[in-house]
Amino acid sequence: MYELVMAGGLIMVPILLCSVVALAIIFERLWTLRPSQIAPQSTATELLGRLKKKELTNSRLRELRQDSPLGRILVAGLMNARHGREIMKESIEEEASQVVHDLERFLSGLGTIAAVTPLLGLLGTVIGMIEVFAEIQVAGAGNSQALAGGISKALITTATGLTVAIPALVAHRFFQRRVDDIVIEMEQQALKLVEVVHGDREVELSEARSK
Repeated sequence: MYELVMAGGLIMVPILLCSVVALAIIFERLWTLRPSQIAPQSTATELLGRLKKKELTNSRLRELRQDSPLGRILVAGLMNARHGREIMKESIEEEASQVVHDLERFLSGLGTIAAVTPLLGLLGTVIGMIEVFAEIQVAGAGNSQALAGGISKALITTATGLTVAIPALVAHRFFQRRVDDIVIEMEQQALKLVEVVHGDREVELSEARSK
């Protein structure tokens, strides 16, 4: 790595730092954005079952709220269900906005790295080319081997920047799509709960278990 930094110049330092940060974000989001942990099917199934049997206690609601982000959303709706459909929906939306904010944590940083690292690489190449042309002005263009070596050195930063940016961009799109899918699933479960609580839909435990 030291040789790579020396070959590309000081611009290589922020590019390599960006690569470390991007790698850390990718591993953290892979661990955090697991659908089975964020929106487990068992949460909605258990909640509907206990709701039908009228076995929902305050202690169990607290447990469901702590179990998963989906539990937080559903419990927030249930706690305000007695105030009517609209208040229940508003409570769900308020809690969901916080959950979505948590799901999207660090994704803007990953997107910024994907956008910035190619520019840093280009900057390093431009600086390197300026140095090459300055050398040509002093020593002339007779030494083609030295000239080619200088240009090759200047292009290292661009190659490194793209090497960091491309995986970061792919990971950013992947995680954004995963968040969207999880949010859609939570919206469906929350809407089902609202319909069940306010009598527009029967509790369908068989349907919930089949998913």
